[in-house]
Amino acid sequence: MISSILKATPRLTPTLLTRALATDAATTAQQHRPLIQIHGLHARYANATYTAASKASLLPKVEEELLAIQDVAHKSPAFQAFLDNPLISRDKKEIRITDLLGDKVTHVTLNLMCTLAGNARLPLTSKIVDTYGKLMNAKRGEVEATITSADPLTKAQLDAVTQAMKTQVAKGKKVVLSTQVDPTILGGLQIQIGDKFLDLSVGSKIDEISRTAV
Repeated sequence: MISSILKATPRLTPTLLTRALATDAATTAQQHRPLIQIHGLHARYANATYTAASKASLLPKVEEELLAIQDVAHKSPAFQAFLDNPLISRDKKEIRITDLLGDKVTHVTLNLMCTLAGNARLPLTSKIVDTYGKLMNAKRGEVEATITSADPLTKAQLDAVTQAMKTQVAKGKKVVLSTQVDPTILGGLQIQIGDKFLDLSVGSKIDEISRTAV
């Protein structure tokens, strides 16, 4: 009986082993890829960072660290100038980044920042952080939505718009809402939901009337 089982079991030849390992590697790679595709140079760095963080089970931690770095750059003109300055050599920037972040961040975040320094891509930092955030939103099943109004919205107005937007989002998705004020739109609203844009502003209607009247 044992011999019959052994005969029925395929022998693991080098070719079969290679195929099995390749299949396993492909499956593992697929598990760690971002759920959405974003293109551009900054996206390549964000995608690679996401994959590395996923493999290391550090996705949220890396997001937290990148947002902190972005926040420092926004608040510190000196740090932003360091990131943007093309006159500082790549080697010096990489050494400085290591000194600043070395034992304060995960190896994934440090590798990203050192790679950017070495490739003279530190000016892309903020775009990379924003893109990484979009990849994380997709993983969490979140859809970003931005409402632009001429004046701050009341709570009742905000609740009404939020409820209306939910009908435009796929079931199971969570809307992450932000608002901004732009007096130049004169009145009405501009709504951005993911890659969808709806312009209900008074300014756009005036432009439309002007084009029609010509």
